[in-house]
Formats: sequence, C-alpha cells, structure tokens
Amino acid sequence: MTDFVMSNHVSVGLHGRADEVIFEATVRNSSSPLYNSRVVLRELTSVQAQRRGRRALEVLKKLARRQLMYHSYAMQVHGYVSSSSSSKPGSFILVHGYHGSYSLRHWLQLSDWLPTLEATLALDDEWARRVGDDTIGGPAVTRQLRLTRILMRDLLIGVNYLHSHGLAHTELRLENLHISPVDKHVKVGILGNAVDLYDKSSHDSLADGNTVRKTLMIGFDMRCVGFIMAKMILRELMEPSTFTKFKSFLTKGNDPSCLREFLLPILSRDSPSGNDGLQMLDRNWGAGWNLLSLLLATKPSDRISCLDALRHPFLCGPKWRVEPSMDIIRWGLGSTTVRMAEDYIYVRHQRSRIAHFIELMELLNPHPRRKNWLKFLPGRWRLLYCTGRHIGLTLRQPSLRVLINNAYLTFTPSSDPKTPTFSLSSDVSFTVMPSSNWPHNKSGTLGYLHTTSSLGVAPGRRLYLREDNNESSPFSTQKSNVWKVSSRKLKELGAKEPPFGLPTAKLVAGEIDVEMRLEPMPLNAEEAGDVLREARTQIPPEMFDVSKFVCGTYVDSRLLVLRGVNGSALLFTRSCSLS
Repeated sequence: MTDFVMSNHVSVGLHGRADEVIFEATVRNSSSPLYNSRVVLRELTSVQAQRRGRRALEVLKKLARRQLMYHSYAMQVHGYVSSSSSSKPGSFILVHGYHGSYSLRHWLQLSDWLPTLEATLALDDEWARRVGDDTIGGPAVTRQLRLTRILMRDLLIGVNYLHSHGLAHTELRLENLHISPVDKHVKVGILGNAVDLYDKSSHDSLADGNTVRKTLMIGFDMRCVGFIMAKMILRELMEPSTFTKFKSFLTKGNDPSCLREFLLPILSRDSPSGNDGLQMLDRNWGAGWNLLSLLLATKPSDRISCLDALRHPFLCGPKWRVEPSMDIIRWGLGSTTVRMAEDYIYVRHQRSRIAHFIELMELLNPHPRRKNWLKFLPGRWRLLYCTGRHIGLTLRQPSLRVLINNAYLTFTPSSDPKTPTFSLSSDVSFTVMPSSNWPHNKSGTLGYLHTTSSLGVAPGRRLYLREDNNESSPFSTQKSNVWKVSSRKLKELGAKEPPFGLPTAKLVAGEIDVEMRLEPMPLNAEEAGDVLREARTQIPPEMFDVSKFVCGTYVDSRLLVLRGVNGSALLFTRSCSLS
C-alpha cells in the first residue's frame, strides 16, 4: 500500500457493491510501469467479493494473450494487494485502471450529454468513417444516431472479444461501462462474474449440455446489450418506473417486435411534436426496432450474435452498403406502411402507396400455411388502415357527430385442440359529441360497439387475374395495374414475374352478435340508432359485420392483413399491454 498515494475523493462514476470499498490513488513507485498513473483500489471485504476479485485475475490470464484487444475494450486489471498482517485479516484489494470519472449512465444523465460526449470522444471525419458515415454535425437526431453507432459498435466488439475467448460477462449494465478519454474506447467492467461458456467438468466440449450453456450465456449477454441500447436511445427508460414497465412487458412473454406499439404512447406523452429516440429507431425503414427486437428476443437461441449485430443496417452508416436479408426487407415494408398509415391526412398518391406496400407484404408473406396462422393469429390487433373508402366528419353534417377512437379485433383460440376455431370479437370505441360544433377537447359521451362471432381457418388460395387472359373482364384493368407495379418491384427483389396465385388463410365466420353501449346513456332510441348508423358509416364494414372477412393474406408476430368481401385490405398491428 506504500506504493500508492490516496486521493481524498472518489469519482461518482465508480460503481461498487455493498461489500466493496473504493479508493482512487496515484502510483508513486518510480520503478513501476504505472508510475504517476491514476488507478482504482477496490477493497473486497466479503468472501464472495474476494472470490469475484480472484475470478477477475483468472480471466485476465485468458484475455491478456491479445493485449491490443484487451487494453482497448476491457477494464484493465493491474494486480492485487493482499496482506495477512493487515488490521483486517485476509484483506484483498484489487487494483484496476481508471477510465474517467463517469460511467456511461452518468454521461447520459448530463443535461448537455450530447455535445459533452462528442467533445470527449473528439469526433472527427476519421471517427465518422469508422461507422460508415462521411459527415460531421447536422441535426440533433443525426448526431445522436452517429454517436450511438460508435458506442454500440465498440460495445459489441468488446463483448464479442469475450465470447470468442469462451467467456460471458453476465453483468453488462450502463454502470459497468466506461469511456476512456485516452483511447476513446468503451471499456466493459470488471470481469469478476464472468463465466465460462463451456463446463470444464465435461470431457466433450461439444456435448449437448455445453451447447445449451453457451447459448444461454451468450443470449443473456445479448439481452443486456439490448437493454443498454434501449436506454441509450430512449431516454425515458432511464427512469426506473418506466424501465420496470419495459422489462415487465418482455418478461410476460410479449413479442419484442411489438415494442413500438407498446412504447408509442409513453414516448409521445411528453413530446407530442416528436421524440428523438423514436425518430432514430424509425429511420432506415425501422431498422432500429428490428435490431432491438433481435437483441431482446424471447428465446436466447433467437437472439442476434455480436458479429451479426455489427453487420445490421442500423449500426452501419450510409457509406456502407449492406445487403439486406429477406427478413429485413419484410420488416422495412411493414414499418414503412405503418408510418404512412399513422399520418392523419391521406392524399390520393399516399393512399396508392399504402395499398401498393400492403400488396408487396402479401407477396412476401413469410407464414402462408394454416398452422402458421393458428400460431400467430391469437391475440388482440389494432386497426391501422383500410384500403377501402374513408368517410370522416370533414365534409359532412351529420345530426350527431361521432369520433372513432380505436378499433380492435381479438382472436381467442378454442379450448379444444381437435377443432382449431377462434372466438372473434370486434371492439370499436367512439365519442359522441353533443353539439354540431367540435368541442375543443373533443369531449362527449363514450360509446362502445362490440361484435362477436366464431371463426374457422381453412387453407385457401388467392388467384390473380392476368392482363393477357382477362382483357374483357371489367376488373382486368384494376387487377393488371396492380400486377404491373408488383412485377416491377418483384424484379428489384430478385423475382422474374408474379405468381398466378398465393396461399391464404380462408376465414369462415359463424353467426354474429352486435352490442352497443353508451356511458352514460342520455340518448333516446332514435338518437341511439343515429349514433349506430354514423359509427357504421365511418368504420370499415368488416369491423361491424365480421362475416365479411374473406381471407388473411399476411401475418407475422406484429402485423396482420385481412381481405374483405369487397377486396379492401385491412392492416392491423398487434396490441400488447401489461394487463
């Protein structure tokens, strides 16, 4: 201990446990290669803490073989001090590197964190080129996205360095990450809880048990990386209460691909003009949401690896040409369609684009078989858009003004596995405004339209009319125009020509039961009839009479497309909640 000069303070970013005492010190031994260097002395007081310290030294022996990678991406452990003659018998003090006074959490909690962190990293053209960018500066969202790419790529390189040496960190948190002001790299924390990916007691490293262990450990690390990425981009998750809801959403078995639908009300609550994190994740056709869902996948075996994450379009700048997979293309089509459908006003060319994108989604349906529909269909789906006619309140003067709030479809599977049928319910909520003038807060009587029916799913096929064989058909012009656009797009995707038909899920509905409720009920029977007619005018007819659903043409974990008897397509997104 005489080799160190103790400091009279400890930086706020040095994270410790209850059984650790942390000091900052300067090495004063002139014969040491660390002379005049600032280090951290971590006194480990409990037996468990000392076990972590010795484990960190064991891991050091494995990682120090590649010194350049170790010094760049790991917190350096210099050694330890242990003296049996000390006043505390068996004391153990771990000596490791000092990499700035802030952890990554403390950096992100600064009010001016973005310019401060940019100045600390000294971002220039060289740093931008490392993430495939050729620009510096720009809007705040662009700067934050560029900085996120730099930090995430550094973190993934460091974690992959551990995995390639047969180790999993198991304690990846913002508090355990530091940014060195010297080499500008992200340092992963002390590896006291690092575990081996392979059980040493097993004679065969490729045994089934070791394979499962490796998958679980790597999957756990990737889930922690997903949490770090979510907090870096969505600042609302830095609040413990909001992050608890976020984790509860995932632990209840909800699909991470539905995170946007779940987080959208939270992110739009405090910033109705636009959330920076939401804009970042929505860029590049929703690539950020895709990477986040892959990092936080429910099954550890489904989570993306470090190397694949480094090749993901979200972490590659515009100068790097990334060949997207078919899954990325499907995700981009769906995300773009959702973004366009969220706009309040639909002009003619925009309606054509949405219909065109829905048609492309149907052509690239990844789950056409009946068993896939039986797997993905159960749940609650929110109506986003309908390609049929749109009738609102703008150009009409109805006797009662009804404002549609939300429309949902809920598929509940039957208890008998031998008869795979569903109980289908359609729920439409609306507001009846009492006067002919719009209230400023759009207040009024709340109403609910509830339709129930049984639904069977059978294999089906959707046949398309060809332009050369159906010129005399009154519908041939419309159908052939659709195919002209689809053919051009399919050629861009690598297909030669569109098929004659595509498999679908044929929907067979039973008898329907309709119920309307108003809370409170100040209307007479005639006025209630006017409310029902006005609500039916504005919602798609299939949401009132579910027997008009003909087939399902697209389904995955987050999006659903159903076709009605009149040919219109209804786009739904899966609605997930904590309840």
